Amino acid sequence: MEPRLSLAAGFVAAAERFPERPAIDVGGELSYGELLHRAKCLAATIQREHSAANGPALSAVFAYRSQTAFAGILGALLAGHGYVPLNRTFPVERTRLMLERSQCQVVIIDAASEPQLEAVLAGINARLALILPERADVSELRSRFPNHRIFGASDLCDVESLQGATPDAIAYLLFTSGSTGQPKGVMVSHHNVRHYVDYVSRRYGFSSQDRLSQTFDMTFDLSAHDMFVGWQNGACVCCPTAKQLIKPGAFINDARLSVWFSVPSTAVFMRRFGVLKPGMYPGLRLSLFCGEALPVEVVQQWLQAAPNSIIENIYGPTELTIACTAYRWDREKSPAEVEQGVVPIGEPFDGMRALIVDDELRVVPEGGDGELVMTGPQLTLGYWQDEAKTRKAFVRLPGETETFYRTGDRVRKGECGGPLLYLGRLDSQVKILGHRVELGEIEAAARDASQIDGAVALGWPMNAGGADGIELFLQADERETATLLDQLRKRLPTYMVPRRVHFLPHFPLNSNGKYDRGALLKILREEA
Repeated sequence: MEPRLSLAAGFVAAAERFPERPAIDVGGELSYGELLHRAKCLAATIQREHSAANGPALSAVFAYRSQTAFAGILGALLAGHGYVPLNRTFPVERTRLMLERSQCQVVIIDAASEPQLEAVLAGINARLALILPERADVSELRSRFPNHRIFGASDLCDVESLQGATPDAIAYLLFTSGSTGQPKGVMVSHHNVRHYVDYVSRRYGFSSQDRLSQTFDMTFDLSAHDMFVGWQNGACVCCPTAKQLIKPGAFINDARLSVWFSVPSTAVFMRRFGVLKPGMYPGLRLSLFCGEALPVEVVQQWLQAAPNSIIENIYGPTELTIACTAYRWDREKSPAEVEQGVVPIGEPFDGMRALIVDDELRVVPEGGDGELVMTGPQLTLGYWQDEAKTRKAFVRLPGETETFYRTGDRVRKGECGGPLLYLGRLDSQVKILGHRVELGEIEAAARDASQIDGAVALGWPMNAGGADGIELFLQADERETATLLDQLRKRLPTYMVPRRVHFLPHFPLNSNGKYDRGALLKILREEA
């Protein structure tokens, strides 16, 4: 595969056409030409150092909301590697686990993530190449980490020949919450993302004049939309700082955004704090929401605040590459298509097929509800080094020759050929601030940390998009919880750490002898 066909090809072409235009705005603007130069320097070092090591063609990017984060992702792709994003806001143990499981031999690190380096590397036996492009002098680090190869800014050099990748090579590897207690890595290919980027670029008519928000962390797959759709069209990707994220309304206007993309929770937050008042965001021409159910009240208020904006609800799990269905809000007809106060998820993207099936994976009669299964060019490669999980989620249906992904989402087709309607989950997965959370992962961590076998995690309080947080029940007599919660904070991202721990000597059981989650939810409702 030629470099022009890889995921980075859109950026390279835009850099040739618009070298002086801003490619990113994060702590200041950086032009396409400047960002390409930085990425090529990183690519040269990755190519050189990986050739001396065994392992998959993957490079880790341990950087957060920085110019190095964007340059690192591009550098990995230009070197012919897929990228594995690591996040310093995650617990160190989780970061180390993702680094170990991905088997990356090269790690790109920004200055703000460097203080965690010693803890992340503790116990890692592999000899890694550590690239710190913001560091002029790395001699002290070389003394501290003699088992690793360390390179600073002066060790980087440009490269003229860019590496290609086959269409099915991994473009990025993202770790999502896993029901067994371990994050599972989703392998997304160049072909998967290129199909998404090409389709979305046509659908929304992006141009070099657009300024796109980048509200998502790079460990969240929706971040790939902002980067690669923006760069393919010569637009500027505007990444807010953590402080700016607290005031998203001010960020929209300060960054002069024309395109907004976030989870619905952000819009709910803005509504609660009174920053969706009429006419506040006249510069927005397109507003996209994804990651969780979109409440109709939010859309109606957003329309007033951004009167010149098209609003679309897009849907898609990581396994189907960013998003795979879309619904455009229409002031006239959409209110009648809303179900349970939630905006429909619409129709499949071009080339994608959607079916609704029962427990036996047979298509339900027209008008019936069931599990959404999908296939098409955005169907990803499966789970990293986990054939069992891949076989369970990526399946063949009776009478079908293609492989479909089981989303676990319950849907129904609207009347008279109407849009797909989202009705909820079929399993114990919940969405917290747009993040996919397997309650089983929290329960496994709690059992390990507390040494108590009986553990049930619940999303609570529930909202249209999922849940506001997590409540944990333990089957034991009352005891001190501060130490337990501290241990969980070291293992789980903040949004997965329970807000409270409840103790019951005996859990209620359902007719199958299993823990009765409904009865535990009733306890939470009675306490509210």
